[in-house]
Amino acid sequence: MARSFNQVTLMGNLTRDPELRSTPNGQSVCSFSLALNRSYKNASSGEWVEATDYVDIVAWGPLGERVAQYLSKGRPALVSGRLQSRSWEQEGQKRSKVEVVANDVTFLGSPSGGGGGAPAGGSDAPAASSTKDDTKKASKKAKDDEVVIEDIGDKPINLDDIPF
Repeated sequence: MARSFNQVTLMGNLTRDPELRSTPNGQSVCSFSLALNRSYKNASSGEWVEATDYVDIVAWGPLGERVAQYLSKGRPALVSGRLQSRSWEQEGQKRSKVEVVANDVTFLGSPSGGGGGAPAGGSDAPAASSTKDDTKKASKKAKDDEVVIEDIGDKPINLDDIPF
């Protein structure tokens, strides 16, 4: 019988702060969910439609601890893992869900929410103006530190002159 292939890679923004818990035997488990935005063209109207899908993610052990420590609501993340279904009974009803068990989580954007989340503290206006000032200072410094490369023409290079 042929083996199956169960691998998922998702990139989206966290819909809530990660929730870190421990199992009775002390194993860490972190739960969070991603919002995945997509757009498609409506066949009847020809207009572009925006849609969002929500996917629950589970990260175990040290990976889950790092996710809980460094990620927060609104932060973008790239998650690689596998799909897993589970079922349980709640108030007499059978329930089931499919979730992603993360093998790897890459933190995208900046901790202050630069990758899609809200700026840390205060209103947007001061953050925007300071960003413009910082950009101007950085570009001026880059011009000051610019390296000048001299053209040596067609002279042959002596390998003994290279210091490594």
